[in-house]
Amino acid sequence: MKLDRVIAVRNNKTIYRDGDKCVKVFNADYSKADVLNEALNQARIEETGLNIPKVLEVTMVEGKWAIVSEYIKGKTLARLMEEEPAKKEEYLELLVDLQLQVQSKTSPQLNKLKDKMNRKISMSELDATTRYDLHTRLEGMPKHNKVCHGDFNPSNIIIAEDGTPYILDWSHATQGNASADAARTYLLFWLNGDISGAKKYLELFCTKSNTAKQYVQKWMPIVAASQSVKGNEKEREFLLSWVNVVDYE
Repeated sequence: MKLDRVIAVRNNKTIYRDGDKCVKVFNADYSKADVLNEALNQARIEETGLNIPKVLEVTMVEGKWAIVSEYIKGKTLARLMEEEPAKKEEYLELLVDLQLQVQSKTSPQLNKLKDKMNRKISMSELDATTRYDLHTRLEGMPKHNKVCHGDFNPSNIIIAEDGTPYILDWSHATQGNASADAARTYLLFWLNGDISGAKKYLELFCTKSNTAKQYVQKWMPIVAASQSVKGNEKEREFLLSWVNVVDYE
């Protein structure tokens, strides 16, 4: 394996290109169970027929766990939005269309989104009263079983050289309510400082999916609380500021 070309560096992993393969190498202290779960998620999503890079193997590189997938040559949607700002709305439409395509699938063996969120809310720094309120709100939300990506944003979409879009990074995939996944995408735009993009995205999602905006907004404090257990201090602060938001614009 020739790991001489770094594609991306994340908090706890480094992604390399090796010819027509993409090698995601996790830090030595990264949980083996989480690596295997990510590979399993990816394999299960492959079975839905969505356009994603196929898993080729799970291996070890210099004592660290690694997932080897197909390498997709192209540009991310995030990069295209930067390079062609005039086409941003067109790219946002594509983003929403792809998300709805994902949410049209089911994969009965994926972990349940509600279980994951309940666990994360319990782990958060919030006080017991707020946690209780969030758990109660979450239990009251309709139970669905749609495929949810969990980190659906423009940097996880690659447009291949032939124009085919591929969806990357299935480590957070679950089955659950599509509007929770939309709330997550909306908050990711905010975290990225793109408030106008967040608003436009939400409008497009609600129009194309025939979902009331208030319904997605109901998910936002729950999603923000469950996401607040990871990320840096600034992100945590931002997400926790959403938890007590009851009234929206």
